[in-house]
Amino acid sequence: MKVFLKYTLGTLLVLVLALLIFAYSRYGGGKPYPSDISGTGIVGKASLETVIAYPDPIGNVAASNDTAMKQRVFFTVHPESHPEYIKLLEIVDGKGIPYPSGAFQAQLTTPLGVFCDHQNRLWVIDHGNHGFDPVKLTAFDLKTNQVVHEYVFPSEVAEKGSFFNDLSVSPDGQTVVVADVSFWRKKPSLIVYDLGQKRSRSLLDGHESVTNQGWLPVNKIKKMRFFGGLADLMPGIDGLDIDPTGKWVYFAAMSHDEAYRISLDKVRNFDLSAEEIAKNVESIGKKPLSDGVRADSAQNLLITDVDHNGIYLLNGDTQKGQILIKDQRIRWADGLSLGGDGYWYLADSAIPHQMLQSKKHMSENKPYYIFRFRIPK
Repeated sequence: MKVFLKYTLGTLLVLVLALLIFAYSRYGGGKPYPSDISGTGIVGKASLETVIAYPDPIGNVAASNDTAMKQRVFFTVHPESHPEYIKLLEIVDGKGIPYPSGAFQAQLTTPLGVFCDHQNRLWVIDHGNHGFDPVKLTAFDLKTNQVVHEYVFPSEVAEKGSFFNDLSVSPDGQTVVVADVSFWRKKPSLIVYDLGQKRSRSLLDGHESVTNQGWLPVNKIKKMRFFGGLADLMPGIDGLDIDPTGKWVYFAAMSHDEAYRISLDKVRNFDLSAEEIAKNVESIGKKPLSDGVRADSAQNLLITDVDHNGIYLLNGDTQKGQILIKDQRIRWADGLSLGGDGYWYLADSAIPHQMLQSKKHMSENKPYYIFRFRIPK
């Protein structure tokens, strides 16, 4: 009996050790990014305004861009904070109101990315508990606040262990691109969805432009390392955007030192092979460790800087960059959206205060913010 117990314990120890080695080799081993990006920013601190202070951690933000209508701003509660009920909201008179209603919240699982297109629709991507539940794309008509489009991604596109995060819609409203961070599965990719065909596919799987380089974010609050060093936050493709001219799809992996772009025409052409599309990826220059990105019509890419509490500005054509914002009030610069009122809206998701943290800890560090600013002309 003693021999049996000794053998069993020995076997268990070997299995535990093997599991720890596997976890570290797959998710750990990150190194701080030796960023040489420095400066104070061209947008002064007084120009960064608070739009809302909310008691739960923010996910992403979307501002309507129809200049003929009143400015509207929407946001999600970050799914990593495990909201119990309200997950998608609109800011009304400075307060977060469930959108489109309180009753609709039951139809949402883990919504995160939001985007307002030029057809006056609000798009929401729900990653379905990392692909273990249906991964769904939903669009609301902002004139009626009714659902006008729904699509559930097939399992071969939204695999178990996927993480559909950010999204963008083409100016003509016919193509949606989504970033699959795939933190647990380790298969990041760019997802494209064609509305007319109701067809989707995964692109750039395993391509160097969407995978991490092993850089570990070291935020002012926390080094993004968990479980005693077994797992580091080192995502692949995280932020992406179709520029307002409809020419380029810009994208960036968080744990990567470069940003990239690819022709929208190539991405939306389902007759092209994935290999042919991958050949058209081009680097646009160095960047900080980043989360969300958004482009303007001049091919300027706004890139959030998660290490340095701010936003970096990189031009896709000239590959020249500069610091746009640096402000200690920002805990984790996450998603961006340009409203029809000319303001850029920034979701501060405060990831270090919510990821793998208790509800008590999150409550102790509330409120959580959405800011806005204008870029000086």
